[in-house]
Amino acid sequence: MQRGKGMKFVGDSRIKATGKMPNVPKDYSEYPGKTEAFWPNFLLKEWMIGAVFLIGYLIVTVAHPSPLERQADPTDTTYIPVPDWYFLSMYQLLKYEFASGPWNVVGAIIMPGLAIGALMLVPFMDTSKERRPFKRPLPTAFMLLAFAALFYLTWESVVNHDWEKAKAQGQIVEEVEFDPESEGYQIYAGSSCIGCHGDAFQGGLGPTLINSGHTAEEIVDIAHNGIGTMPADQWKGSDEDLQKLAEFLEGLNTK
Repeated sequence: MQRGKGMKFVGDSRIKATGKMPNVPKDYSEYPGKTEAFWPNFLLKEWMIGAVFLIGYLIVTVAHPSPLERQADPTDTTYIPVPDWYFLSMYQLLKYEFASGPWNVVGAIIMPGLAIGALMLVPFMDTSKERRPFKRPLPTAFMLLAFAALFYLTWESVVNHDWEKAKAQGQIVEEVEFDPESEGYQIYAGSSCIGCHGDAFQGGLGPTLINSGHTAEEIVDIAHNGIGTMPADQWKGSDEDLQKLAEFLEGLNTK
């Protein structure tokens, strides 16, 4: 058969022309380093970076699980809650005189609002196509200032917080069964002890009284002479009531 004889080439719009792949981006080689196709080039890079951070975050979460504290007690006014690490900067900001008390609205709303608003306006204030940071002084300065402020406030919050006391306040303690109608508990509830050690001896400003290991004689001595951060002469009742209270507290064991 001779070429072209007895054969006709018919085009069909349902068949895609060869050589045109749907996911191949346009050629941007004439603009090196200036731009690239959003799909799939740019988006693929973003997904890859996001996947790396997500996997790293999951590994850290498994290696260091979030600590649990005791059940929330709305009647415990001695407990000082602390936000998660990413809000520690705001927590520290509200400690300063110009952002707390009557000026609380300044630290809680106005200052964060101005900071976030400024960062949102940066892309509109600098429309340069340049990618190098030193060629874009305005957004670079804003980001460095924001990073420095967040780092400083978070650092100050961490170093100035009493973490040992916070851990003692929030630790999970064993519960012990006791008779709230007993004479020992009535003496305890009517004294200043309950304000520091909790209504169920779980602790607060003071340590838990469950499984303290102290004998009745040691408890009487502590009530008169103090121990650790507990000052002396805290007991204001009679010696007879103190002895009954000491014997009651000695029996607060879960073992």
